[in-house]
Order: sequence, then C-alpha cells, then structure tokens
Amino acid sequence: MITFAVLLFPGFSNLCLANAVEPLRAANGLSRRPLYRWTYLGLDALPLHASSGLPVTPEMRLSEMPGADYLMVMPGYGHRQFATPETLRALRSAARRCQALVGLDTGSLLLAAAGLLDGYAATSHWDVLTEFEEGFPEVQVLRDRTVIDRDRLSCGGATTTLELMLELIARHHGPRLSLDVAALFMHGERPAMGPHLPGLTGDRVLRAAAALMRRHLEQPLPIPKLARRLGVSQRGLETRCRAAAGRSPQGVYTAIRMSEALRLVQDSALSVTEIAGRVGYADASAMTRRFRAEFGATPQEIRRQQNGG
Repeated sequence: MITFAVLLFPGFSNLCLANAVEPLRAANGLSRRPLYRWTYLGLDALPLHASSGLPVTPEMRLSEMPGADYLMVMPGYGHRQFATPETLRALRSAARRCQALVGLDTGSLLLAAAGLLDGYAATSHWDVLTEFEEGFPEVQVLRDRTVIDRDRLSCGGATTTLELMLELIARHHGPRLSLDVAALFMHGERPAMGPHLPGLTGDRVLRAAAALMRRHLEQPLPIPKLARRLGVSQRGLETRCRAAAGRSPQGVYTAIRMSEALRLVQDSALSVTEIAGRVGYADASAMTRRFRAEFGATPQEIRRQQNGG
C-alpha cells in the first residue's frame, strides 16, 4: 500500500485537498482493494479551517508522523507567514522519514524555504512564480502545470493537483486505472476512451483513435478503416499504439470494449448477453472469456462481489 501524509495549514484550499485525496479514494474503490492510505497532519493537533471555513482535525502532529511514501505540503496563500524557523526545521525532519515530497499550490515555496528543493525543478501557483524564481535561485522554477523531478513533485493549484494525482496513479498502477479515475470525475475523456494508452493526453492521433473506438462499440470498425478515418497509415497507427500502450490497435480496441463491459456490469442491470451485444460480441460466452482474461473474474462473479455475495 502506498501512503500519503497530508500536511495542512490554516487557510488551506479545500478544493486542493479534495483533488489530492479523492482520486486516491476513487482508485481504491475502482480497484476493489486498498491501494492507498492517507493521513491528515498539522503542526499541532488543533483543528484547521480551510479558506472556505471547512474544519479538519489532524490525525496527528507532523512531528509524530512515523513516515510515508509521500509528504504533501498544502499551505495555501499563507506560505510566507508559515515559513518560520520552527516549521522549516519540522519539515526537514519529516522529509527524512518520507520517500518523496510534494508541494501543492504554494507548498513548493515552503519546501524551498526549508532548503528541500535545492537542485530540483519545481513549479507553483502562477501568482507566485516570479516570487519563487527571485527568492530561490537554487531551484529550477518551471512555468508548468505539474513537475515531477525524481523524488520532488509540485503543481500549480487545485486543478493541477488532480492532474498530478492522476499521473501518480498511472505510474503506480497503470493508465487504465488513472483514466477510469479521471472519468469518474468527468475529467478528460469519457470512461473507457483509452485505458491502456499512457500517452493518450499528449498524442492527438491516439486521442482521436480512442474516441472513434468508443463511438463504435456495438459494430467495431476494422482497423484499416479506422486508420483511414484518422488520416494515418495502418502501420503508423500500429507503431503509435505499441509505443504508447504496448498493444496493437486491435488490442487497444478490445481493452476499450472490455472497460465499457465492466462499467455496464457494475452500473446497470443488463444481462450478460445484452452487455455482450453493446460491446460488439455476438457470442456472450466469447465476451465472458475475454472479460475474465482482462479482469480476472467473470461478469457474474463481479456482480456477486459488488452485492456482497
């Protein structure tokens, strides 16, 4: 299990916090196993209030935190007042007990003030990037939405926190789960647009290919016709798919169809035969075999597990 320690300060962004932990919660739910665990921390044990007034009571003090894979630092716009010698010492001490440090919103400035970003690339909220550059010349400040430099991660704000978490989920557990989590929050493409395409967001052709596949589930397009509609050669499409997904275009198509089948199994009362038809299988038995190979269980077994049977 991968662990996150979330360090909050008075006036933290509730939206930033939600975008940090809700993807982890969703990943646990979608995978049906505990992939992630997170703990809320404060410099002391007193309740903290978000900028919106939402109260959060830390589970423990930062000094009591035994260790974590990731320490997330979330100060909001109060980063300047929080950069006290005591806080910076506490951050440096906690950093030795964590595998990686994450600056969310202006959290990267607080990490930089503690000397924990020296020699690293990082980013922050665009309102403070100039301050970041001028105040911390030891840090390579990038005007990017998210930055991952070895064991230092940073992003610019609430929306980019979600993007950073989706990238982490993809790195930890593969792009299928990351895209399914994104779809749950209606971020990016619809569900099953391209579960096995790590480079989906950066490749226009693959995004278009996944969209066409998704629109033609009941009667799948032949791959040569798909390539023609995309304006690329079949060989070119094959190369792109294998580079991004490690699968052929047909393999990607099958994965998309299976992801839609899983959604229908979990979210509808349709029979297996009806689901098979909706994802392009005339034979429900053939669909069930493919489904089991993809997910390790039959549609009936997944429904029983979901219903507590």
